[in-house]
Amino acid sequence: MSLTKGQASYKKQDGTIALSDDSKSLKWSPSVSSKSVAALHIAVSSITNLQQTPVSNPKVMLRVYTQLPGQSEQSTLVFNFTSQSVARKEADAIKDALTKAIQASKLENADLTNAPSAAMAIASAISGGKKDGSLWDDDERLRSDVPLQQSLFKADPGLQKIFMESLRTKPESISTIAFTSQFWAARVHLLRAHAIEKNQNRGSYNVLSVLKPTTEDNQKKLNISREQIQLVFTQHPLVKKVYDMEVPKPLREEDFWSRFFQSRLLKKLRGEKIDPSDPQDKYLDKYLNESEFTGASRAEVAQVPRIIDLEGNEENHSQRKGNLPDFTQRPKRGVPIIRSINDLSEKIMARVAPSDIDPSQPIGMDEVTYNNLRLRDLQGDPEQNRVILKVRDQSHFFSDSLGSKDVQTMKRNKKKDPNLTIQGLVSSLEKRFPIPGEGVLQPTLGDMGTEDSDEDEEGDGNKASAAESQATDQIFDLIKQNHSQTEETSSTAGLSSDTYERLLLTHATTIEFQRQFWSAFLSSDPARASEIASLVESLNRAKERIKAVADDAEAERQAKITIAKKQARAVFEKTGKKPRIDYNAIGGGREVVEQMLRPVLKSLTRATDVYEKALKEQMEEDE
Repeated sequence: MSLTKGQASYKKQDGTIALSDDSKSLKWSPSVSSKSVAALHIAVSSITNLQQTPVSNPKVMLRVYTQLPGQSEQSTLVFNFTSQSVARKEADAIKDALTKAIQASKLENADLTNAPSAAMAIASAISGGKKDGSLWDDDERLRSDVPLQQSLFKADPGLQKIFMESLRTKPESISTIAFTSQFWAARVHLLRAHAIEKNQNRGSYNVLSVLKPTTEDNQKKLNISREQIQLVFTQHPLVKKVYDMEVPKPLREEDFWSRFFQSRLLKKLRGEKIDPSDPQDKYLDKYLNESEFTGASRAEVAQVPRIIDLEGNEENHSQRKGNLPDFTQRPKRGVPIIRSINDLSEKIMARVAPSDIDPSQPIGMDEVTYNNLRLRDLQGDPEQNRVILKVRDQSHFFSDSLGSKDVQTMKRNKKKDPNLTIQGLVSSLEKRFPIPGEGVLQPTLGDMGTEDSDEDEEGDGNKASAAESQATDQIFDLIKQNHSQTEETSSTAGLSSDTYERLLLTHATTIEFQRQFWSAFLSSDPARASEIASLVESLNRAKERIKAVADDAEAERQAKITIAKKQARAVFEKTGKKPRIDYNAIGGGREVVEQMLRPVLKSLTRATDVYEKALKEQMEEDE
């Protein structure tokens, strides 16, 4: 039993088309066996693109593009759905299932030698550039690295969800190969960051402080790996020397490590104090007085300029400390654990390759280093070479939200004396708030100019001027705007979790289609005219998807209002008091969705308007 199937004809031969249970193949079998037309078995991994007739077309057809390994051109298979009532539903179901199966096949097949998928076709098409250097230094290699993209999808399921949704809603004229290429072209920085993250390795660490035996069934056990053993040999050459001398004779390797982690030699290397009660070992205790090389000498370390050689300055400061090392580094004195940690730290850092020095360059100070080390304390600040942006009036950036009346008011205010306006404002505030910190803010902006306020001011004998009233209104307007912006709101703004997830996904896919539209539109490539037209259709469908989300959100809000009315009616029938329903407290609805996606809707309108204008100009030029 297949998951998805329908009645469809192929080459005028009726039959049944179905997707297999494992979603690995598409099958078509004729209703009546015929020698002219045989049954078809199409591997999903060989399908490169799908196209379906629009809803306005009475004929329901599905076109499948396939390309097998070794073929230079694609082959096309056209299936005509023949059901009288559910042809469109069957075609949509099969197309959606095939789209998901194609993407799943691409994500599951990490080996590029398998049957070609869309992403593998991209890899073979755009690869072939330079292969030298790191992967993250080459954008083409990043865009063609399918395993890296799959790894990023696993690390970021949200990005995979956006890709799948965008792929499902893409225009039919854009192939999966082209869409995938454009998708990753805008996310090269994510691939680069993920590639760098995958290539990071753990640095060296104090391995002896990590290795500690555990007690199981009254027995001490220690688990140590080959990597840790190699790290012990690297950090402590004395252990490697003892190992070479005592293994395999007279000690076996298991016995050696068992004795070592209970010996005094381990406590010495860790910097711990050796107690007389510690167990003695005749094979390892004889190396307690052996000196251990603690790291690279100063001659082996890259030469440090004397001006910043702090260690050299301290050693050569004979009047302060003489010629002896610091007390923590003096043998047989000081705290052993400090000396041990210092030795190990020096050894670990000596083996770290510097990231800002080219080892192929000669040793010594070059001109760049010399300029960096020059003392510039007495030099003045360098002259800054930059363009200073001075914006006096930012209102024209938001001119679409201002009415003609507001614009005229702003023009009149520019001609007024600021000093007189400020003086009038101060006197007005002193009258309204005689005691600092006490007073009531006016609830509406128009209250400052109402008859009541005028009567109060007339009673005082001083009527506020129009400039004072406008300035006061502006301040209260700013106060209310700040209150509305800083007021705590729910993360979903009253929307249900499902609707909010749909809203986020719709927003992400809409932004993706807009990015592809502007990339194609601004390229000025005549060959991409059909692609641009298809992307405009996707932008129009994006508006419909936003409207659908808003309708669903409004339906949810109306359902909440209905429940609130029923609860109020029940309270009224029980108590005889009719409670008041606060509709503003019921969040969600169409208004919230439109408010959240208002910038996106404006950008969609802007994109379609620019396209229609360019199309109209092109048609006039052709005429």
